[in-house]
Amino acid sequence: MRSFSRRPLLVGPPALAVALATLAGLTAGCALDTSDGDAEPGSLAETASLDGASFTVGSKEFTEQLVLCQITGLALRSAGADVSEECGLQGSNTTRGALESGDIDMYWEYTGTAWINFLGHTEPIDDAAEQYASAASEDLEQNEIAWLTPAPANNTYAIVVKTSTAEELGVASLSDYAELVADDPGQASLCIASEFAGRDDGLPGLEEAYGFHVPDGDLATLAEGAIYNAVADNDPCNFGEAATTDGRIEALDLTVLTDDRSFFPVYNPALTVRASVLEEYPDLEGIFEAIAPALTDEVLQGLNARVDIDGEEPTDVARDWLQQEGFIG
Repeated sequence: MRSFSRRPLLVGPPALAVALATLAGLTAGCALDTSDGDAEPGSLAETASLDGASFTVGSKEFTEQLVLCQITGLALRSAGADVSEECGLQGSNTTRGALESGDIDMYWEYTGTAWINFLGHTEPIDDAAEQYASAASEDLEQNEIAWLTPAPANNTYAIVVKTSTAEELGVASLSDYAELVADDPGQASLCIASEFAGRDDGLPGLEEAYGFHVPDGDLATLAEGAIYNAVADNDPCNFGEAATTDGRIEALDLTVLTDDRSFFPVYNPALTVRASVLEEYPDLEGIFEAIAPALTDEVLQGLNARVDIDGEEPTDVARDWLQQEGFIG
């Protein structure tokens, strides 16, 4: 039985924190993006019409969310809607708050995030379909937030390590990592993002589930996007927080440690919309009922890699994919 508890936000040593703050600033500065034009009608427009509708689409700040934000904006435009974007809002709480307040009309959220962080549960549901159904039902009833069709992709948390380092240290699972923390905490140095440090389904719960505690001197807080290269360079950490649909895991030859106690919840992304907006524009449901099933782990890894590895703009990546799938013209 898993349970979650919180602990205060932890940061790395002062000198390290200064250097990493620079990285964080650079990453945040690159995160914002805006769409660059209309989308011609494709298959989505054959069954849905949003003529006269006006929406504001939002997202969190990391790559996958920026791509999903652009996919959403272009899909809506192809069906006739007028769309503005607030892509790249900082963190889950900020983005969720924007939805609830009406500053944005919709964004893609993850089932595990909603279940643990917004709906206040301490135990995730292992079955993906049951987790989605429970989160959707409760969020609608309590908060008047509607969940549209979920994607099959599971963007769950993971701890990664450079493959050669994993072999050198003999670490393949999170249980192995817990033993390393106890035996040689310096080699178990860990990079995490600030949100992971404070989430019930992040480091506090992970430490409790596996029975370890990373010393403050071996723990550093980075911008989420900077962690992958930091781990690949073993500087300043040998291990780091990651998202399993991130394209940099394969590109940088990182290894995902096996979650042998099944700690991390399921995080299927789905578009969340205020119920009043969906009620006024029910064709939204059909549009994302078509798009979501196509967003598999492999698809998101590929789309994310085009941005993070190849340096393409999220807007261009989103447009190309929607056109390849025939969703827009």
